[in-house]
Amino acid sequence: MKRLVLVLALVLSFVFAANVGFAGKIEDVKAKGVLVCGVKDSVYLFGFIDPETKELAGLDIDICKYIADKLGVKAEFKTVTSKNRIPMLVQGSVDMLAATMTHKFSRDEQIDFSITYFMDGQKILVKKGGGIASVADLANKKVGTVKGSTSEKNIKAAQPAAQVISFDEYPQAFMALKQGKVKAVTTDSGILAGLKASDDNPDDWEIAGDFIASEPYGLGLPENDSKFRDFVNKSLNEMWLDGTYHKLFKKWMGYDLPAGWQLELWPM
Repeated sequence: MKRLVLVLALVLSFVFAANVGFAGKIEDVKAKGVLVCGVKDSVYLFGFIDPETKELAGLDIDICKYIADKLGVKAEFKTVTSKNRIPMLVQGSVDMLAATMTHKFSRDEQIDFSITYFMDGQKILVKKGGGIASVADLANKKVGTVKGSTSEKNIKAAQPAAQVISFDEYPQAFMALKQGKVKAVTTDSGILAGLKASDDNPDDWEIAGDFIASEPYGLGLPENDSKFRDFVNKSLNEMWLDGTYHKLFKKWMGYDLPAGWQLELWPM
């Protein structure tokens, strides 16, 4: 009899564990009442600390809030870096990443992605009149970027003769440029525009050259949770169709959406 009870207890424990295992991210988020988003806190226009409110602000922040609202929960934020954002998602420290992250096949081996929510390309930020007009001019010169970013790999491929100096965050790379320690900063043009706009003398700097590489941003999502991924993609579609995306883009970028670009829209 004792053995039978033990067997039944083991069976029930396995059933319970299986049910927990199959509980998806949507159920988990609703149960705790918050959507925890991993975001940057030093990328002006996308995720940064507003100097007046002392709170996180930017396009990525507002997108998280929109999706959280669709789930009927509040958005909660944890700051991430290019280096630790994927590990934090894999470990469950955050539910979703909205962190200027380029969707790459190599990253798909660890996490899933939403549809592209922002299309950008990599360029260089240089001192105006400083003699650097393109990546070709960076041979044997120091270039700043961020550790663990696609920009770090792309600039090495685009200009093998450059000396790449990798920093923890983009403001540090920009400070190195202002101090003359590097001749350029390279990353996505939207991030470069934010760095330039954040300076006291933005006209001292210019975004130069052709695009080095395309940078399609996706929201980072837990691996193999199609229900949550579909929900996020549907929310992005709704954001586009109800006009919210256009308003947020204009609010943060300062200009209207480029002609001809739109989200990947699916029939409802």
